[in-house]
Amino acid sequence: MRGFLGFIFMIQGAMGFIGQTFSDRAWGVLPHFVDLPAVAYLGVFAAGAALAVWGEADRKRKQNQQQAGPGAS
Repeated sequence: MRGFLGFIFMIQGAMGFIGQTFSDRAWGVLPHFVDLPAVAYLGVFAAGAALAVWGEADRKRKQNQQQAGPGAS
């Protein structure tokens, strides 16, 4: 779930930054709720990327624990 939310944040951050940089207003859903500067959208993108990486690493860790079987540490 974290990976999916991170992907959504990445898309919204990228759309906001690209929209403000190359047109007169930010694109996406996020600008309907908050008015952020272009650099803040890069922060949203970075937070989404971190969330996606964390979710993927957690998923792989759980998968490896299940393959190792119960009782393995």
